[in-house]
Amino acid sequence: MASEDITKLAESLAKTKVGGGQLSFKGQSLKLNTAEDAEEVIKQIEEFDGLEALRLEGNTVGVEAAKVIAKALEKKSELKRCHWSDMFTGRLRSEIPPALISLGDALITAGAQLVELDLSDNAFGPDGVRGFEALLKSPACYTLQELKLNNCGMGIGGGKILAAALKECHRKSSAQGKPLALKIFVAGRNRLENDGATALAEAFGIIGTLEEVHMPQNGINHPGITALAQAFAINSLLKVINLNDNTFTEKGAVAMAETLKSLRQIEVINFGDCLVRSKGAVAIADAVKEGLHKLKELNLSFCEIKRDAALTVAEAIEDKAELEKLDLNGNCLGEEGCEQLQEILEGFNMASVLGSLSDDEGEEEDDEEEEEEEEEEEEEEEEEEQQQLKERGQGEQDSLTPKKIIDSQDSAPVPSPPVDVATFLAFPSPEKLLRLGPKCSVLIAQQTDTSDVEKVVTALLRISSVFKDEAPVKTAVHETTDALMRKAFTSATFNSDAFVTRLLIHMGLLKSEEKIKTVPSLYGILMTLNHMVQQDYFPKSLAPVLTAFVTKPNRALDSCSFARHMLLQTLHQL
Repeated sequence: MASEDITKLAESLAKTKVGGGQLSFKGQSLKLNTAEDAEEVIKQIEEFDGLEALRLEGNTVGVEAAKVIAKALEKKSELKRCHWSDMFTGRLRSEIPPALISLGDALITAGAQLVELDLSDNAFGPDGVRGFEALLKSPACYTLQELKLNNCGMGIGGGKILAAALKECHRKSSAQGKPLALKIFVAGRNRLENDGATALAEAFGIIGTLEEVHMPQNGINHPGITALAQAFAINSLLKVINLNDNTFTEKGAVAMAETLKSLRQIEVINFGDCLVRSKGAVAIADAVKEGLHKLKELNLSFCEIKRDAALTVAEAIEDKAELEKLDLNGNCLGEEGCEQLQEILEGFNMASVLGSLSDDEGEEEDDEEEEEEEEEEEEEEEEEEQQQLKERGQGEQDSLTPKKIIDSQDSAPVPSPPVDVATFLAFPSPEKLLRLGPKCSVLIAQQTDTSDVEKVVTALLRISSVFKDEAPVKTAVHETTDALMRKAFTSATFNSDAFVTRLLIHMGLLKSEEKIKTVPSLYGILMTLNHMVQQDYFPKSLAPVLTAFVTKPNRALDSCSFARHMLLQTLHQL
């Protein structure tokens, strides 16, 4: 290490905060690549008697540095809190699991009994969960009370690995007479979706001691929400439920409302931007009215709630003496509805708890609402059909005895409903894409008019919307994207600049005078673009444009920070 680097490191370490059993290197932007780089950090760890909390946030730790830091931690048996968020900035995903394994093994060797583990804002993906899987299953985590994994890009696969590890931890700790009593669980912005959420719900139901659950922005629909609701009912000590920016619809909202009726300790309900709609809001209002006397905050903002339902919510909080905030912004009340809402709360002497209504969408036309409800019902029916087929297939597989296997050979298999390109593009789903068969990429490319930029953008967004980290789906999305975009970009009539402009508009990253409905989640298109920009057919002249817009501050991009980071990293390497 150069002398100027050592001087800079020494200056940073001089700012290290020590006190109350805590050693903090937080926010020092230390670049610890080698064992030599980490010497001063190791020295302070080794010399710190009674180390209970170690803060490494806002630095970047490589594999070799992690190994030597881990060696220093092997003697720190009193360590209880690991604040290790955002400590792999600029690292390859492949570097993070071995670094976490080294640190986790050290804690196990030390005989530490952790109370808090925070690995948030580390873009390690599904594989990264393997890096601390052994730690979670070990005695070091039998005492764990707070687990924070916000914005880690775990995906469905990572969610399932995490759920299995938590169940194993509970099983082993229970065998020793002290079952895992997790209180706070944080896993927002992880693309857990229904399958990941359902797996974690099973773990939550077994644990039963949760007080706070934060799982915003995970692409969870009503099946996953319903599974979580059932698990929450078992966790009677719950105080905070934050599921902001998932998709409840009426079915998920009703299931959650039923659970809320049995939870007497609830203080914060954050279902903002969850599309509970009017019927779901009324169900939640009924739950609030029946009990929840400790409620301090209720967020039902941006949920497409109409006036009458919003007024029902307001009436439900009449006797909630501890309520500090009611957020109904961004719904469909109209000017008159907003005034009525304020009048009701003034009548209760609770006008001060109402948040801003500045983003109210105005009253919806009946035709628009009916059309949206029909689309929602079709989507829900499709999801249920797929789930039933999945469950039926699993049930038949589980129940087959040798005799039944012989019998089943005589019966004709139940055929899946046929799928064509038009059906997939109208209502895209991973299952439909796979059911199009091995020629799906060719079929979609053939049936898309690549001389029409808008049609190409629409097709690409529909294809990318079904992206998953699971290999078969991921491969199908990549192959279909390649076939479509190779055909488009190699066509003499295709306007590449117009394509990227229209794409950015549909992604909500570029304003347009037209009223265009932007895609609900950017995760799929960002991950698809990450693949697309690396292909030989992609015009490298478009890379700076994408970089400029993906770099800008944007709420939708912030909710997909892992995918955004992956794309920007690839674009910078072009």
